Amino acid sequence: MAKTRTINMKSKAYTVKGQGVLSAYEELVSLVSNNLSDTYDLMINKVKFADIMHYHTINLGYFLTLPFTKIKSVAVGYVHFLPETLENSIKLPKIAKKVFYKYVIEFYKSMDYLIVVNPYFIDKLVGYGIKREKITYIPNYVSQKRFYLIDKERVNKVKKKYGIDKNKFVVLCVGQLQIRKGIMDFIEVAKKMPDIQFVWAGGFSFKKISDGYEDIKKILENPPDNVKFLGIIPREDMNELYNIADVMFLASYEELFPMTILESANCKKPILLRDIELYKGILDGYYLKGSNVDEFVNQIKRLKSDETYYSKASHMASKCAKYYSEENVTKMWRSYYNKIYNISKKKSWRKIKNEG
Repeated sequence: MAKTRTINMKSKAYTVKGQGVLSAYEELVSLVSNNLSDTYDLMINKVKFADIMHYHTINLGYFLTLPFTKIKSVAVGYVHFLPETLENSIKLPKIAKKVFYKYVIEFYKSMDYLIVVNPYFIDKLVGYGIKREKITYIPNYVSQKRFYLIDKERVNKVKKKYGIDKNKFVVLCVGQLQIRKGIMDFIEVAKKMPDIQFVWAGGFSFKKISDGYEDIKKILENPPDNVKFLGIIPREDMNELYNIADVMFLASYEELFPMTILESANCKKPILLRDIELYKGILDGYYLKGSNVDEFVNQIKRLKSDETYYSKASHMASKCAKYYSEENVTKMWRSYYNKIYNISKKKSWRKIKNEG
């Protein structure tokens, strides 16, 4: 039986490497292809209307075609950032920033519906004048086919590949090189723990407009002896990188829902994060926390020396991976797409009826 329901995924995230938006897009495309193909035909960046037009990025070309799109389709926007999260990510001239931030909100307002990956941002969007009923929370997820444990022999080979002593305790951070990602605290923690290997995977995805570019560049030119900066690593190589880590440490001051946390959780790595409000609704009980350099140091020391504590933290990460599993998130997406498809069809029928 031919399927009549269609989704067109629209994204330009591939133009900027090393960002979570691209990872989230790839995972959702995979989820719909593998699990919802019984109901929906999936199109990728087709210049064609579908029942559901799902926008993952806020490109101007998408915005300009929305009046035509919404005649035949329902427009769904993915909220990966807000002006306040961009504030500490990229540096723009004052006028350009004002115009761009206004555009971001206008893009979201133009959508029929919005998806947020963290419920914390629902109230933020409402504050910008967007109706609450338009907004739905569906979390990120990562496939266990992409991210999983590998054996010790392979771990040692990967460590050798990156020039890391096989006996070293390894603390890994994955993220763009920006001040908001907590890189300065990451470096200070590393300085206090010279016996531990610290590794940062990620680069300047937005090049010179990345926040803190000049200061961070100086660190890269002369890092502490126990810190390795690997640059942007292709996503297909990231699983082995998580596996060489003993701890995933992300000292970010701001996030929505980092894909890196889910990726490392699939590899059962203890997760150490800054104690910030926006994690509480999505990750409580799954991670260790700290508020400053000394607290981060104490957590890492305990993970290294206390096997019971380490095992407990690893189990917390495993629970996170299980909760945000493909099965659970697929149910959410199926229910959501079905709901907005049915709403859009009712609207179309009323329009035809009124015109007739």
